This record gives sequence, structure tokens and C-alpha cells, in this order.
Amino acid sequence: MKLPIHKCLALIISTFVGFTSFGQESFDERVTSASNVRLTITNVGTFGNSFRGYRDGTGDQSCEYPAGSGVEHLFESGVWFGGLVNGQEVISTTAYDAPQGYAPGRSGFEFTGEIGSKLTLRSSLFDNPNYRPDAVSHEDFVAEFSDKNVLVPGTQIPIQGHTNPLNVKIIQETYNWNYSFSDFFVILNFTVINEGQSTVENPYFALWANAVVRNISITPAGSGGAAFYNKGGNGFMDSLNLAYCYDNSGDVGFTESYIGQKFLGAEDKKGFRHPLVDTMSRTGEVITDFEAHYSAWEFNNTSNPLYFLPSTDQQRYAKMKEGLNKNACWADPTSPSCVSGLDRDIQDELNQAGNRSDLVSVGPFAEFAPGDTIKISYAFVLAGKNEDGNANSDNNLNQRKNLIGNAGWAQTAFNGEDLNFNGKLDPNEDNDDNGVITRFILPSPPDIPKTKVVADTNRIEIFWADNAEESIDPITLLKDFEGYRVYISKLGFDVKGVSNLAESLIKAAEYDLPKNGYFKETGFESIKLATPQVIDGDTFHYKYTINNIQNGWQYAVAISAFDRGNPESNLEPLESSLLSNNYRVFAGTQVNPDLKKFEPFVYPNPYYAGASWEGQTRSPEESRKLVFANLPKRCYIRIFTSAGDFIDEIYHDENYDGSDSKWYEFFGSEDDSPNVFSGGEHSWDLLSKDTQIISRGLFLFSVEDIETGNIYKGKFAVIK
Repeated sequence: MKLPIHKCLALIISTFVGFTSFGQESFDERVTSASNVRLTITNVGTFGNSFRGYRDGTGDQSCEYPAGSGVEHLFESGVWFGGLVNGQEVISTTAYDAPQGYAPGRSGFEFTGEIGSKLTLRSSLFDNPNYRPDAVSHEDFVAEFSDKNVLVPGTQIPIQGHTNPLNVKIIQETYNWNYSFSDFFVILNFTVINEGQSTVENPYFALWANAVVRNISITPAGSGGAAFYNKGGNGFMDSLNLAYCYDNSGDVGFTESYIGQKFLGAEDKKGFRHPLVDTMSRTGEVITDFEAHYSAWEFNNTSNPLYFLPSTDQQRYAKMKEGLNKNACWADPTSPSCVSGLDRDIQDELNQAGNRSDLVSVGPFAEFAPGDTIKISYAFVLAGKNEDGNANSDNNLNQRKNLIGNAGWAQTAFNGEDLNFNGKLDPNEDNDDNGVITRFILPSPPDIPKTKVVADTNRIEIFWADNAEESIDPITLLKDFEGYRVYISKLGFDVKGVSNLAESLIKAAEYDLPKNGYFKETGFESIKLATPQVIDGDTFHYKYTINNIQNGWQYAVAISAFDRGNPESNLEPLESSLLSNNYRVFAGTQVNPDLKKFEPFVYPNPYYAGASWEGQTRSPEESRKLVFANLPKRCYIRIFTSAGDFIDEIYHDENYDGSDSKWYEFFGSEDDSPNVFSGGEHSWDLLSKDTQIISRGLFLFSVEDIETGNIYKGKFAVIK
């Protein structure tokens, strides 16, 4: 079980003392933002942040999916590498089971970056400030680290238990894309280099993960001690080399998703390595002994003969080279070879609720001599449960349907030009004509349309440019743009249950090229502007208006571009990412030009506590929202009790973004998806200037136009 609370607090304090003195010198971490996965990645080979982001107040996600949902999937993860050196098992790990996760010098965290090392950010998007021609995905994070140091760089802190380094360096690259068909995985690509003087025999590589699937909006991260962590079910699909975890019995109903860790492929000095492929080396030798192994163990278990936590290099190496999936009881617990004394079904045992770590290891690789290199790739794959009416604990193949499909896309990304997946460049597979297999490429939908959204009274106007129409698919090399789709969310999507924006957007309209034999051939005449319109320096060619919108409510809108697909390669039409081009919009009154002609007002009035747009949070008094409307361009709003006691003062201008109200923090957009307001409205959280809860009753307000000095006075009521 987890450590007692007082020990956990001590560990938290010691951890962050370490971070304060060392973190900025050789430790760096970032959170992925291109895809629908929010995964913390560090420059020392760890993934996830052991929910540190919720403890230290930064709010950084560990492995949230979908983005903004509050559903976390990973406590922490890292890689293991090792083998035999002079007949002795030696393993080095970037991460290992620890109640509070990574800290400088902690046992099991044996890889370090050099002083000053940081994660490098690259992007393949031309309009991204981090664009680099060598970028692989929309957002690459690149790091280098090694196990050579026995002290934390820049300190005298020893790395506990790390006395026998392998002297290997790892170059780590992570890739994620914002395409709708690929925004559910993050690829991990590693290059392992032997910089030591010793040869490593029978080397294995592994991705370790302590997956924890819980909804921290429902149950705060780590609350309840061991009870928070011991609700996961686990499994492994041999045909996909994919370990997975899901919420068996924790926040069921709020955590309908899976996380998987999948081996994609590898290469060493003998060639391409994968369990499904017999690879010919340069000498003609056929390699058939390369296997994927799955191991799992219970947290802090030292006694169970099958599910014990490996605490020595010898035990870790044994787990890496002989997985549970090779146990005779794995496939057939009734077979004579299953000699456990019981007809034990290992897969059924793993499916029961528990707190486990997973290890997906592959090997053995060719002998790893000084100067040798191994390249190896994995992916974290996330997926929503395919609902079939059965409980999560059923965990049947149909429920895992989306996970299987998403894992297939991750494999497609890895395969790249290796279309028949044999590790050799075959005829008609070299699209870039460089004579070698290019991996990590995906068919591409059209570019995201450049978009501008304008909020008006009971109306939303969407403008977009025609930039997507010139897009060229990197696989087919065709200009295959076909059309546009307009999406809007349902009223109240943000406050009814857990918000999953991708599923909340409903297609409102679709337009495609005319007279080409594809789709509905509607043409663009009804949305094309007679004259392109320039807004804030950008030129737009199309406009779509959504009428009859409720003022003050939040709507999400998005514009996508889609292509024709490629029937010859069995590729369906692809659509640009909605999550990278959505806007949260609040229709309302425009800037008021004259207080004497157009009186400001409040809505709803009277205000009933528990209004339908409030939603449910752990801090209901901080998530209320009342709207002042018909406001001038710049003004002061002042609020008083009916007896004249001052309550609050609010400054408003036409650039209001909702940042002064907790409601938008709980239910509004993320930083990369801006709120759009009409300019003449401002929300108030019904808290005093000193953050005190106001009582029910009649209240007075005034609006002072800063430019003219005119003042309007009004009243509203609060009923609780």
C-alpha cells in the first residue's frame, strides 16, 4: 500500500528541496499540447509527473485524456535498459516504483541530464514559432541523458543504489500530432548509444509504467491514499505488443478510457527487430529469437512469487527477459504445463482491481559493444471505451475496440514508408526518394483554416481563409482538398457532466467542391464573401453565421477542412483537427456607444443560486456567474448593497477575456483555445472585493463610462 500521509508529506518536502537546489540546472519538463493527450515529458527520461502538478499548484497534467476532461491515466513511467556485463546482470532505469515519483538522487532514477540541459522543442508546422525543418511531428520534444553519473550533476547528492553504470546515453524524441486520426497517441523514439568500455550481452529494453486511470475532477489526485491507486485493471494484447490499464472500480462513469503502452519496432546492427518479422541481417543470418515480454507486479509487493516488485538488477533482468505472457498459465490455465498448483488464469487476475506497474520489454538485441547503437520506439496510446452496456470490469474485446484502432494508427505512424512492414525499402515505397525508409509520417488532412470568430447579440459569425485549399498530402503528393465543415456545441455542453469537447461538437454545416464526383457537391457560393474581408490584418474569404444563440452561454465552434481520401491505398477522407481550431464563444451585447440611449442591465435578474449554467465543482461558491450587459467600451462597474455598502468594483474594456472569474477557469477554454466575447458584457462571480460570499437580497450597481464620465445606476436581486 502507499506510504502513510506523514511520510508522504516528508517526501514531498524533500523532493521539492531537491528541485529548488537542482531542478533548474539539469532538470526540465513540459506538457504535450498538440494532440488531445496532455502528457508530462522530462529531459531525464520520465513520463508523467506523479501528480506533482496538482500538489505544487501548477496544475500541469500527468497524462490527461481527453485534454480538459480531468481524466488522468499515468502516475509515472520511464525506460529500462540492461543485460549481461562480464556475466553479471546490470540494469539502468530512468524511472522505477516510488510513492512520490521522481526526485534528484532517488533510487531507480539513474539517468541524468548534464548541467544546463533542456528539452528542445521542434514543430513541423510552418506557422509555428518553433518550426524546424528536421521536426517530425507538430510538436517534438528532444532530450539527451545518460546513466554515467553517480552523483546528481551540479550537486553532491548520490543517486541511491547507482554504483555500476552501463555508461549508455539515450537520445529521446517524442512526437505528437493534432490530426483527428492521431491526436490520441504520443510516440517515444529512443536511440541508445554505448559510450562505455564494456560490451553488453543479451541486452533488453523496456518501457515501465505505473498507470492510474482516475478522474481528478471527481476524486482529487492521490486522495484516500492507497484507495486512490488500487482500482485499476490491467492486461496485455500479444498481437499488438500492447499493455493497457483502465479504471476497474474507481470513478466509473467518469473514466471511460484506456491507456496503453505499445512497442512499435526497433533496429540494431543486425537490422530491423520486431517479434512479427524475421529480419535478414547483412550477413544473411535469420533472426528469430526477438520477443516482446509483458510483466506486471503489485505495488510494494515483496512476497507474491508471480507479481512481486523486482528490487535487484537480477530480478529486473529476469522480468525483462521472461514475461507473464510466456508463462504456461497465460494462454491456457488448464494445460498440464500450468504447474502453479491451481488452474490460475493470469489474465483474469490482472483484470481484477489493483495497483500495479506494467513492463513491456523487448529483446534480446545483438551484443551491444562500445560505440554500438540501438534504435527503438514505443507509443502511449489513449482511447475511450467502446460502450456496450457492460461494466468497465468486463473489459471485453468490444470495449477495447477503440484502443485497438488507435494502436493501429500509432503503428501506421511508425511504419511510415515501410508499408508492408518488413524493415526493407521495397519498390514504390520511397516517397522522398532518399533511398532509406522514412518512418513517423502520416497521411495528412488539409491545413487548418485560418479562422476568426466574432460574438454578437444572439449570433456568432465565423470567418475563415482559403489557405487549406492549397494543401498537399505528404503520402500521395496530391492536392486533394475537398471542403469545409462547421461545428457547434450543444447548449450547456460545458457544465453537464465531464466535458469532452471532441464529442460535444456537432456538425452544423458542410460544403464541398462542386461537379467533381465527391460528397454532396454543394459548392461554396452561399458562404463565399463577394469581397475578401480583412479583420485584424488577416484576410478571410468565407463567412458562416449561427443565429438564435442564447446570450451569456458558452458555445464551442470550430471550422475544419477535409480531403477526398485515397481509395487506392484504402485511406478514408481525412479532416483537420477540431481541437486545434476551436473557439469558446459567448454571444452578447456589443459595445454600448451611449449610456443615455442604451441602458446597461444585468442578467439573469433575479439571479437564482444554482443557475443552470453554473455547473458542478468542488467550489460552488467560486463558480457562479452573473452578467453585466450593454457596457461601454471602457468603464467601471461598482456594486453595493441596498443600504449603500460597497461590495466590489470591476474594470471593463472591449478586450475582456473572463480571466477575473473562476467560472471560466472551471468551464472555459484552455490557454490555446481563446474565449471570444462580444465586447459589451462582463461576468461577475458574486463575490465581494475581499472574496466574501454575498447574501441574498437586493443590490445596486453603477456603470461609469470612462470616456464620457456618464453614469448609469440600476439594481438586481439575488435569491438563494
